[in-house]
Amino acid sequence: MLARAGIASRRAAEDLIRRGAVTVNGHVIRELGTRADPRVDRITVDGKPLRLQTALHYVAFNKPVGVVTTLTDPEGRPCVGDVIAALKHSLHPVGRLDYHTSGLLLLTNDGELTARLTHARYGVPKTYAAKLDRSPTAEQLTKLRRGVKIEQGPAARARVRPTRTSGAKGWVTVTIYEGRNRQVRRMFEELGLRVEKLRRVAIGPLSLGSLPTGATRKLLTEEVTLLRRAAGLE
Repeated sequence: MLARAGIASRRAAEDLIRRGAVTVNGHVIRELGTRADPRVDRITVDGKPLRLQTALHYVAFNKPVGVVTTLTDPEGRPCVGDVIAALKHSLHPVGRLDYHTSGLLLLTNDGELTARLTHARYGVPKTYAAKLDRSPTAEQLTKLRRGVKIEQGPAARARVRPTRTSGAKGWVTVTIYEGRNRQVRRMFEELGLRVEKLRRVAIGPLSLGSLPTGATRKLLTEEVTLLRRAAGLE
């Protein structure tokens, strides 16, 4: 219930229970696996009542360049919160796409799935189409596949393949298994290449397909099943 309500991942929810942050009908619960019925039991986490979503919603959004992946923006820029408000469901974006990146963004109220898709430990792949300022060499592609150091910690590895060239420019498809800040752009920068355009085209088995820029669509039941399975939930 804690994970489904978006409080925390299952593992983090276990930590909340161990430290006595969860109560059922006023009694602190420390035993993992304790059951409760949210329809009749009063459940709190750190003193706040647990509120379960009555229904889960999954929406694909083709984010345009120039839209901020936040629910509000103090600078008044277009943001994902505007899109969610029009959908009339209490949703949140799964992860982020930076201001200059377009493409597939999942909107949902499934907290458990969100935790899995955004945590590097579960390794759900994200695939991007990138336009570079020039075509990468075979050596540069090999370095990307082996892993490029972009910050403290393990090197970021990627699956990458050239798709086409346009004059001096090069297009590649890149698949990563983490979600570090500006990761794809920074990986190419480390090799002396500049990303001129970046579009996310897939999250695990979920594809952007022909969804128009700025448009949304509800996920099909089978898409939700495949996505949850890829995150280890089915």
